[in-house]
Amino acid sequence: MTRLTRITFAAMLALAATAAPLFAQQRPSPFWVTEWPRTDFSQSSVGFQEIISGGPPKDGIPAIDAPVFAAVSALETPPEPQEPVLSVEIGGVARAYPLSVMIWHEIVNDTVAGTPIAVTYCPLCNSGIVFERVVGGEVTTFGTTGKLRNSDLVMYDRASESWWQQFDGAAIVGGRTGEVLTRVPSLLESYAEFAARNPQGEVLVPPSQRSRSYGRNPYVGYDTSARPFLYSGDYDGPGGPLMRVVAVEGRNEAWSFDYIREKGELRVDDLLITWRAGQASALDTARIADGEDVGTVTVERIGPDGARQPALYHVPFAFAFAAFQPGARIWHP
Repeated sequence: MTRLTRITFAAMLALAATAAPLFAQQRPSPFWVTEWPRTDFSQSSVGFQEIISGGPPKDGIPAIDAPVFAAVSALETPPEPQEPVLSVEIGGVARAYPLSVMIWHEIVNDTVAGTPIAVTYCPLCNSGIVFERVVGGEVTTFGTTGKLRNSDLVMYDRASESWWQQFDGAAIVGGRTGEVLTRVPSLLESYAEFAARNPQGEVLVPPSQRSRSYGRNPYVGYDTSARPFLYSGDYDGPGGPLMRVVAVEGRNEAWSFDYIREKGELRVDDLLITWRAGQASALDTARIADGEDVGTVTVERIGPDGARQPALYHVPFAFAFAAFQPGARIWHP
């Protein structure tokens, strides 16, 4: 069950304003200790009061562990051109993970060209990031804890059952506390863009079970909500808390989509940041394909010889970026 089927839209908004006092705790909840007997709660890098229940229990939002793909040319029902997909290209293999599927599962454990990866998407933060699923030199898989911090997905690895923050890939609770997962370049783009660039590419197809309404958005109207779900922090601008920004790994600044769209393209040091129309929001209307055109942002690093390489970046909501990088500047018109 999704968070929105377990807690109504209105209740979540009310709960967001009071989440801190409701869930405040300096020590792990006794229920957590019972639910997670293999997690070493003596080690943590954050206060336990910062972590709250998102509604579902451990693995209540089920990761996809045996993903099935179909070639772009062989899809019986391909995504509509404007539908958003999270894509990766490794060793000549290109794969797309439609948000119409990711929004219901949040994690896909996959292997691409011999590289074990975890494809992750947190709808509450609009944060889509791909990591190598290697912990302590060993390949593992990831699942959902059912917990949130700053409204962002808290994952766990199935080897040590340490808890990891999806937004930055850092282990925050358990034996692996302090370690950081290796990121893999990825792109949140429209299906049309992926298919045009990768006619031989592969696309994740929904699991055979039909208990979830793939193609539907369980967070209808989230883009225009007054405040994020299950988030007790403040956001004082610029812009609104749910505007999309471009966050590049290693930089203490971000740029709003409006800022990039106004500039046409943006050159910052060795970065080239561009925006183009054509990608629907997954978090707007009930049917994802009908979502507002929020466009696609790409970030490339330009070498001394002019060669372009994909940068490590994602496009979260402003409130999440500010929560995880307090004091960082957000460029906005």
